[in-house]
Amino acid sequence: MAEVIEIKVPDVGGVASIDVVEVLIKPGDTVALEQTIATLETDKASMDLPASAGGIVQQVHIKSGDKVSEGSLVATVLVDSVDSPQPKPEAPAQKQVDPVPVKAEQPAPASIPEPAKPDTVKTSAISLPIDLSSTATTHASPSVRLFARELGVDIAKIPTGNGRKGRILKDDVKNFVKHIMSGDGQNNNQGNAGIPGIPTIDFSQFGEIETQKLSKIKKLTGQNLTRVWLNLPMVTYHEEVDITEMEAFRIALNAEKGKDEIKITGLMFIIKALIAAMKQFPSFNASLSADGENLILKKYYNIGIAVDTPNGLVVPVLRNVDGKSINQLAIELAEKSDKARQGKLMPGDMQGACLTISSLGGIGGTAFTPIVNAPEVAILGVTRAKMQPVWNGKEFIPRLMLPLDLTYDHRVIDGAEGARFMAFIKQNLSDIRRLLL
Repeated sequence: MAEVIEIKVPDVGGVASIDVVEVLIKPGDTVALEQTIATLETDKASMDLPASAGGIVQQVHIKSGDKVSEGSLVATVLVDSVDSPQPKPEAPAQKQVDPVPVKAEQPAPASIPEPAKPDTVKTSAISLPIDLSSTATTHASPSVRLFARELGVDIAKIPTGNGRKGRILKDDVKNFVKHIMSGDGQNNNQGNAGIPGIPTIDFSQFGEIETQKLSKIKKLTGQNLTRVWLNLPMVTYHEEVDITEMEAFRIALNAEKGKDEIKITGLMFIIKALIAAMKQFPSFNASLSADGENLILKKYYNIGIAVDTPNGLVVPVLRNVDGKSINQLAIELAEKSDKARQGKLMPGDMQGACLTISSLGGIGGTAFTPIVNAPEVAILGVTRAKMQPVWNGKEFIPRLMLPLDLTYDHRVIDGAEGARFMAFIKQNLSDIRRLLL
């Protein structure tokens, strides 16, 4: 006996609007259980949508370019209830993710994109000049014109409205703002907040070129980084830490582990030292309120690990780190990495970080300037450790030195506090026994 089963968009971590990038099935196709039937994309990840039932496709209810959300009907499938297993909800999988927990984020650190503040919309996000003379023939009520001026929008640039006889409504102004902020309606070379833009150049006049479209994740990451750069007064503090004893202890721990056991990486010790420092300096585990009047102190400790992937930057989050051992953290990070490799990293896995670590340790370098992943107030950068001659007062001895880079929001953290924070981390990594205190 056959029955018709509905395939719907499963829980994707509370994301309200998801773009349909590609639909891989059509009516009449035969699909298998967990076969990829569509590709979806949020502002943080590209995901494969697996079939929750196998059978013959009766009808497809989505198409490329649509926007869906949790529970949206994707397709109906005729299923042989005798031979086929009952549908089992599966999470859409992140597409083409190859996380490397100790690899750097791609543009610098960063950031899971955050909503713009109202004042940001007026200054940095749009910054369109208002030509009052050009609005004379535009059909809009005085209230709508005032609303447009408050957002910094030249109402004459809105081609037509959805009101009667093409009258521009408030919703038309809002949609115009969204269109501009998404990057679809403006030249990416256009300057922000009155900053002169970079001129457009026809590079083909100099030789052969190829144009490659940026993924949605990279475009939104770039917009968020620009917003942060324009709105946050950031300072970066550089330090070197002697991790000779820590590395020897790590190697000894891994030597005791079995062949199939998860190995400990230096990143685990850095996370523990970071949490200890955040407890000592609570302003690092905080966010500034939208009006800039209050500091929101957090009582939980979640750490984001910036990871570079073929589709762009993702930041998996390790939760409640303060209550977990080194081994538990290693296992959790390995599980998230394996989950990502299988394309099952959900948006919820990349939310709620208190502070982010961006590591270039797997590549090299001596120092860099990570960009704060707002609304967090700081980010810790890590580069490759190397043996250096260190003077001990009598002679030079070889020591393994680890470069660390701390970028912080100067509105919340001053230079002295930033230096003390790094000194505390340095002290704990140089002698990890202090983490027991």
